[in-house]
Amino acid sequence: MATNNSPDDHDAVLQRIADRNPSRLGVGRAGSRPKTRTLLEFRSDHGVARDAVQSHVSDELVESMGLFPIQTLVEDKDDYLARPDKGREISDETAALLRTECKQAPQVQVIVADGLSSTAIERNIPDLLPILTDGLDQRGLDVGTPIFVRYGRVDVMDAIGEELDAECCLILIGERPGLATAESLSAYMVYGPKRGTPTAKKTVISNIHAGGLPPVEAGAEIADLIAEMCAKQASGLDLTADDREFAK
Repeated sequence: MATNNSPDDHDAVLQRIADRNPSRLGVGRAGSRPKTRTLLEFRSDHGVARDAVQSHVSDELVESMGLFPIQTLVEDKDDYLARPDKGREISDETAALLRTECKQAPQVQVIVADGLSSTAIERNIPDLLPILTDGLDQRGLDVGTPIFVRYGRVDVMDAIGEELDAECCLILIGERPGLATAESLSAYMVYGPKRGTPTAKKTVISNIHAGGLPPVEAGAEIADLIAEMCAKQASGLDLTADDREFAK
C-alpha cells in the first residue's frame, strides 16, 4: 500500500517538489483554464516584474550609500530597453567628470547599476554594500570612489574601469526579473577592465536576494573573491585556469 513516503504516491511526490520549488507546479486548472487564484497570482507577479524594470532607484538611496551618480548614453527607460549598446558606454563629458571627481587607479572600483531591476538595488544594496566595503578594507585593498550608474548594462564596468585605470572592477546590477522574484542581484567582476573585454574574462555571482544567496553573505563572498582575483591577477576563465595550475 502506498504511503506519503512512497515514490508511488504521485500526489505526495508532486507536493514535495512543489514545496521546494518557486515555480508554479501542481496548481491545477478549471476546465481548460487556470484557476482564478492562480491567474491572479500570475498577474500580480508579472506586474511586480514590470515595475522592477520600469521604476528608478531613488536618489535618497544613492545619497545615503555615498554613491557618486552618473548616467550612460541612454536617455530614458524606453531607450534603455531598445538600445542595450548605449547602456554599456558613457559620454566623453562623463568620462572627464569621473577622472576629475573620482579616485584614480584604485585596486578595486565598486559600481552599482540599476540594470533590469531597480527593485533588486533597493532591496539588497543597503545590506550588501557595507559588508562588502568592510571586507575589502579588512583585506587591505585600496577601494575607489563608489559609483552609481543609471541605465547601466554589465559592460559599462569596462568603460568606467578603463577611464579610472582600476586594477579590478565590480558591478552590482539588477537582474532581469522573473515571476518567482524581481529582487535578484548579480555581481560581475573583472581584472584589468578594458572596453571590449569578453564575458568569459568576467567572474559572476548571481541570484543574490533574500530567497537565494542573502545579501550579507554575498558581500563577504564577493570580498573574498576580489581579494583572490587581485592576488592572482586574473578573473573569469583565466582565474579558473590559474586555479588548475596552482592546484598542480
